[in-house]
Amino acid sequence: MVDKTTFSVNQTNLTMRIQQAEVYLKEFEKEVERAAGGTGNFRSKEDALSRIMILNEFAPQDPRVQNLFERARKCIMGASGNFIDITPDMLQYLANEENLRNMYARKSEEAWAQLAAEYSDKLLEKVFPAPDVTEVRLSDLTDKYVILDEVRYPANQFMGVTGEYVYMGKRSSGMYFIKIDTRKWLGPYEAVKRYRRLVDSTMMEVDKWTLLGRISDITMEIPEAGETKIGAPVYAPVVEPVALYVPGHVLGLYDAEKENSGRFVGEEEVAAIKEGWYTEKSVPEDVTPEHLVEIFRQAIKEKNYDLYADCIQPERRQNPIQQDLMLYYWDLHQERFHGEYVHANVVPDATEITVVKGYNDNTGLESYFLSSAEQQSIAARYGDKVEYASVQTVSFDKNGKQLGSPVRRNLIRTNGGRWYIRDYEIRF
Repeated sequence: MVDKTTFSVNQTNLTMRIQQAEVYLKEFEKEVERAAGGTGNFRSKEDALSRIMILNEFAPQDPRVQNLFERARKCIMGASGNFIDITPDMLQYLANEENLRNMYARKSEEAWAQLAAEYSDKLLEKVFPAPDVTEVRLSDLTDKYVILDEVRYPANQFMGVTGEYVYMGKRSSGMYFIKIDTRKWLGPYEAVKRYRRLVDSTMMEVDKWTLLGRISDITMEIPEAGETKIGAPVYAPVVEPVALYVPGHVLGLYDAEKENSGRFVGEEEVAAIKEGWYTEKSVPEDVTPEHLVEIFRQAIKEKNYDLYADCIQPERRQNPIQQDLMLYYWDLHQERFHGEYVHANVVPDATEITVVKGYNDNTGLESYFLSSAEQQSIAARYGDKVEYASVQTVSFDKNGKQLGSPVRRNLIRTNGGRWYIRDYEIRF
């Protein structure tokens, strides 16, 4: 910020000082224009405003200074950001998710209590200190069950000679080796991940688990991650998971009959419960680019993964790698709609449609001279007609403040068919 010692003003240099201040003001105006309603650090702001303030104090009646002052005032208003009123329907998805989260927390708590009661007569009476397998026979431990609290995965994960495990406990109090390289772990674990994607985005990556498991064997391993292990081997019971519980959220169960070898409690009911939420349920064949982006936004907010996938260009969701990427970016979109913004508006007047391949008579001049048959003949030689649409969106936080600058999302359609989203990865 400049002051009167570095920016002195008098009658002889007034014109020059006004010109100097305008240079900085123009830069400030360009920065505000580029931000397009967003906020941030405007490099020229202080340089422009401090100079105009000094000029206004010296010559408040000068029309040139008054003009700079008014332009500066408009810049300040523009730099403060764009705002909208956040209406209840924009936040309904959060209320729906909160209700669903509470419902599944109750379901899971009740199911966990029932599971613990069901296995109560098979549980080890005392989990720690862990059984000393050098003194206790395997037959005395086999088919016994344990409930282990605060299993640290992936922190305590390690690869051993006999398999992949998570260790639980300490050398001084004994350990358990939880086997995680079979479907008995992967089934419940993947079920918990599905719960997070379909029900509860507020549940971040879990690092402490409550586990019900069966002692199936004993083994000797060095419970250290990495290829170089320096500790002494440990004899410990091997535990095969039966259920993974995240208190307050979800219970995942191993189920050999399921395609994914696991399920979370109430998983079969999720789709029916959420069906009543959906404000958009399908993509019309004649959907406009703007409406498609709105459908895509609602599919994410309302956790409608099938609709989310149907919005995306088919060529980008064909193989397993592409499908995994869709899930990855689905998770990112969920985090953004819960931690950054709550709504995104489409700017309809900003949509741009371009023909990138094939015959195009966008001006209508050729159709004036050619018959429809002649145009069709020309179009056939050009091949498929491919169009791109660029749709602009603006995102807002829970206070209605615009976040960042507008974002453009690209769509595609072929031969006048349905529009699809190409770059589904980018934020709103």
